[in-house]
Amino acid sequence: MTSLPSSPSRHLARQRRIQQAKRRRAVTIAILLLLGVGVLSVRSLPRTSLRQIQKTVWVSHPEPLAMTGGDPYIRALMRTISAAESNISKPYNVLYGGQLVPQLNRHPNICVEIVAGPNQGHCTTAAGRYQFLTSTWQEKARQYHPKSSSWFGTWGDYSFDAESQDLVVYHWLKDSSAWSFDIPTALRDGRLDEVLRRLSGTWTSLGYGIESNSMTTRLPRIYDNLLKEELELSSSGQLP
Repeated sequence: MTSLPSSPSRHLARQRRIQQAKRRRAVTIAILLLLGVGVLSVRSLPRTSLRQIQKTVWVSHPEPLAMTGGDPYIRALMRTISAAESNISKPYNVLYGGQLVPQLNRHPNICVEIVAGPNQGHCTTAAGRYQFLTSTWQEKARQYHPKSSSWFGTWGDYSFDAESQDLVVYHWLKDSSAWSFDIPTALRDGRLDEVLRRLSGTWTSLGYGIESNSMTTRLPRIYDNLLKEELELSSSGQLP
C-alpha cells in the first residue's frame, strides 16, 4: 500500500504545479503579444503598400505597347520610360504607390500621398504607364490625343485608355518643338544618354534628377534590348 506524501512533500509538489502553471501562462502571453505585434505591423503599413503587394506584379521585361505601328526607336524609348516609371504587369492602370484602377475612361485624378523622397508628405496624381499628372495629361491630350477634336475634349475628359496613353506620349516625343530637340535623330545617332538627360525633367526616374530608382542605372541596357526587339518586329512586318 502506497503511503501518503508527508506535508513537506505535498508543499513541494504544490509549488512545482504553481511554477509550471506560471510558465505556461507566460508562454501563452508571449505568443499572444507576438501575434498582436504582427497584426499591428501589417495594419500600420501604408494602404498603397498593401495594395502593391496584393495587386501588382513586377516584371523583368517591360510590357509591349498597346499602340500599333510607329518608329521602333521611339517605341523602344517609350517602353524604357515605363521600365523606370511603371514596370508592372498592368502599367496602364497603375497609380503612384502601386494601386490599380479598373476604369480608364478618363484620367483617375486620385491624389496619393508620397511616402518617400524629396516630395514626401505631398500627394501626386501620377497615373498610367507614363505616370501622367492630371494637369500634364490634360495639357498634352489637347495637343496629341487621337480624339482631341471630340466634344468631351472641351471638358478635359480625354479617354485614358492604354492606346491613347501610348499615342499621346509617342507624338509628344516625336515633336521636336516640344523638347527643342530632335529625339528620333538623337536615338538613331546612338545618343541615348543625351535623350534621357533631356527627358529627366519630365520623368525624374530616368536619372540626372532628384528621384532615381533601382531601375535607373539599368535603363541603357534595357533600351538596347528593347530596341533590338522593336527593330525585329518592324522588319518582320509585325508592327502594322
